[in-house]
Amino acid sequence: MSEQVKIFSGSSSLYLAEQIASSYGQALGQISLDRFSDGEIQTSYEETVRGSTVFCIQSTFPPTDNLFELLLMADAAKRASAKEVIAVMPYYGFARQDRKDRPRVAIGAKLVADMLATAGVTRVMTMDLHADQIQGFFNMPVDHLYASTVFIPYIESLKLPHLTMAAPDMGGSKRANAYAKHLKCDIVICYKQRSKANVVDSMTAIGEIEGRDIVLVDDIVDTGGTLCKAADMMMERGARSVRAFCTHPILSGKAYENIENSKITELIVTDTIPLKRQSDKIKVLSVAGMFSDVFHRVVNFESISSHFII
Repeated sequence: MSEQVKIFSGSSSLYLAEQIASSYGQALGQISLDRFSDGEIQTSYEETVRGSTVFCIQSTFPPTDNLFELLLMADAAKRASAKEVIAVMPYYGFARQDRKDRPRVAIGAKLVADMLATAGVTRVMTMDLHADQIQGFFNMPVDHLYASTVFIPYIESLKLPHLTMAAPDMGGSKRANAYAKHLKCDIVICYKQRSKANVVDSMTAIGEIEGRDIVLVDDIVDTGGTLCKAADMMMERGARSVRAFCTHPILSGKAYENIENSKITELIVTDTIPLKRQSDKIKVLSVAGMFSDVFHRVVNFESISSHFII
């Protein structure tokens, strides 16, 4: 069956797609992603995909060209008679717009789901969605993977004597609680108030902090404001150390400066989004092996539940 599998990459995720394809055991397929002089994208497969299961790998972080490139890849594969078109989106952009939290706003996550279906995608594979219910926006199979598969072994390897999991906000309490149950440790939950996006006005914490080795866990780190404020607050309240595990390193604005100037001991992220620059405080764990294994399991109709540690 492997000869019927084709793996292609968009331009923004080539670094990760090459690792996934290598781990899977085959070379990336040949695809042309050209641009007209005005910036318009033109997509063309340079090999046959007729009757094949086509994996299109592309994280859809900004700019929106990355999303549209993925849509064009799916459309081209559909029109070339691919048997199945699987959109592999390690980072699912617009996931923070998953509901109407105030009047007259768009639900971006649902719009993206609709566009993928229209483009010809028959299955979606992604990791650590901002909200689990986004899976319900699709009328197709969604393989929702979790970074806990790579994060938990790393946390265990640290052998922290007074481990306590923490959520940087109330929305992350479910994730932090799942980690705490698996690792059999205590949990701390932060409560924050915001006046506008990316700006934290105040923060407090619920739980025992003094003398603890705190591990914050979240799905994304954007400007790093919430994460750094939580880490600094916990160190001021007597924590022994504060580490953070965030799946998607968006790291926009002054994120790098915020992290480097904070009291965070270490920030561990995955390679769903490439780092804009290196930092001594940031460590990257690869998810390529996990995705390649799930590729094998999907094409061979095997269970992928062994990857769901929590």
